[in-house]
Amino acid sequence: MPAHLLHEDEFHARLDAGLWWKVFQHALRLKHLLIPLGITAMGIAALDASFAQVTRFTIDAVVQHGAGAALGPYLGLYLLLTALLSLGVWVFIELAGKISNHMSHDIRRLCFDRLQELEFAFYDHRPIGWLITRLTSDCDRLARIIAWGFLDLVWGTCFVIMIAVSLLIMNWRLALVVLAVLPPLAVVSRVFQRMMLLSHREIRKYNSQITAAYSEAIQGVRTTQTLVREAENLGEFQRLSSGMFAASVRNARQSAVYYPIVLTLGSLAAGLALWGGGHLANVGGMTLGTLVAFINFAGQFFNPINQMARILTEMQAAQAAGERVLGLLATEPAIQDSPEVRRRLAARRAPDPALAADGYPAKIDAIEFRHVDFAYEEGSPVLRDFNLAVCAGQTIALVGPSGGGKSTIASLVCRFYEPTAGELLFNGVDYRQRSLHWLQSQLGIVLQTPHLFKGTVRENIRYGRLDATNAEVEEAARLVNAHEFISRMEHGYDTQAGEGGNRLSTGQKQLVSFARALLARPQIFVMDEATSSIDTETEQAIQAGIEQILAGRISFVIAHRLSTIRRADRILVINRGAIEEAGTHEELLRRRGHYHELYTSQFRREREDAVLEGAG
Repeated sequence: MPAHLLHEDEFHARLDAGLWWKVFQHALRLKHLLIPLGITAMGIAALDASFAQVTRFTIDAVVQHGAGAALGPYLGLYLLLTALLSLGVWVFIELAGKISNHMSHDIRRLCFDRLQELEFAFYDHRPIGWLITRLTSDCDRLARIIAWGFLDLVWGTCFVIMIAVSLLIMNWRLALVVLAVLPPLAVVSRVFQRMMLLSHREIRKYNSQITAAYSEAIQGVRTTQTLVREAENLGEFQRLSSGMFAASVRNARQSAVYYPIVLTLGSLAAGLALWGGGHLANVGGMTLGTLVAFINFAGQFFNPINQMARILTEMQAAQAAGERVLGLLATEPAIQDSPEVRRRLAARRAPDPALAADGYPAKIDAIEFRHVDFAYEEGSPVLRDFNLAVCAGQTIALVGPSGGGKSTIASLVCRFYEPTAGELLFNGVDYRQRSLHWLQSQLGIVLQTPHLFKGTVRENIRYGRLDATNAEVEEAARLVNAHEFISRMEHGYDTQAGEGGNRLSTGQKQLVSFARALLARPQIFVMDEATSSIDTETEQAIQAGIEQILAGRISFVIAHRLSTIRRADRILVINRGAIEEAGTHEELLRRRGHYHELYTSQFRREREDAVLEGAG
């Protein structure tokens, strides 16, 4: 796991009440369930305390009246208390289960919604497995603690108070003897809970790392097998798994020692009650029923304390989960609409087809980079004083060495990142004064590695415009020369693409992604190495449809195969964040500069490959 993420699993020695109050505020939206749950918990505590008192009065009645004691009322009261307790347990299980499920659903939905709002930079340093853990186990853990922990804390607090009051009322001197066991219990609990908390934290850290390792291994299984890295990967995973095993065993061993100590102290309290109460009963200072109730209460007294200590320990152990989830929810997107844009969006009245939702013209006539600087990390600039003007209908091709800034230029246009200095203007207006949603709804993007979603081919093409008709979907496929291969498939457009499009070839996935981008009717089209990983035949099919895609749009084409950009209006050779050369294909060839060198060397390789294929 990256070093900058490890601090999120560090140990917090104290319970952070402020953090848990923030978590609890999410549960307050369910107060129609929380209030009845709290009342039920208090009622169950009262019922639990009542059994010992009924036993007390029953025994005293038998001692006083012998065989002639009227036990019917006491038996009826027992049955009534048992029925009420059973009903209360059923109610709190039902309510706590609903609260836990609602909380888990609500927090997970809020986290997922926030993840979709966050900019690309947020994902640059966070593994997928780390994010999955936040949305799954962390959310579930918080939901369970809020629901069941709230129940146990309310029940435990009420039960302890009722027992303490009952003991003090029955015999305050003997009650103080029994309660003298509490200080050593507090010391033991503090020592063991701290140790258990440390080991539990370690378990959670390893669990997060194992989830990330699972995700990475599944995604990279082909690379692992082709490089024969199975044994090394298994060894790395085994180290994580062994670490989690050791921490789990340590935690279980600590629990196995702690709980018998608590039970021993509880038994000691009951023994003190029996010793002191027996003496009082012999001298007539306490009835036999009161002695039995005293012993009963003394034995029960430590159960709710133990439960509350367990909940507080779990809350401490889950603080990292709470911090991560709340931290995610509190993360404000670095790229979002400014207050001024939000005011204009809110003030919009009747829609005007010529205007976007933010009040500016809907049509993009020109894009201009004006003295733009950009760096992914401070001190490592990617673009320096970059200037470029593009008009509607123009296609700009970006070529050059890897790391020169080509993809960065396209990402800045799409506002996946924003300039660290300078301006990027749309129709002369800084695009930070435009609606982010409007801008990104004008984009059509085809990447080097196309991503398809689980579903049919038709659903994948329609993904960019859900209101598109079947005829529009098929027309988009025809324009990019995808209709023919789709029609030959078993179920045509209703053929399942598989997870990640794994039932289609790379070229077929690329053609579907082109159709999807075209169907969205974008004003800005971006091709990022879109033909570098496909065969020549598929490239020719794509080339035939590219002119349809680029017509009338502002287009940025990042190309590895220079044959795809011969007809671009301008070709920019980008190197070290600056424009090294600019011109048409013919102009740059005549200059015999960097572009000429790139083109001729690539053309030579293609000729050699063709000769070798013919010879084979």
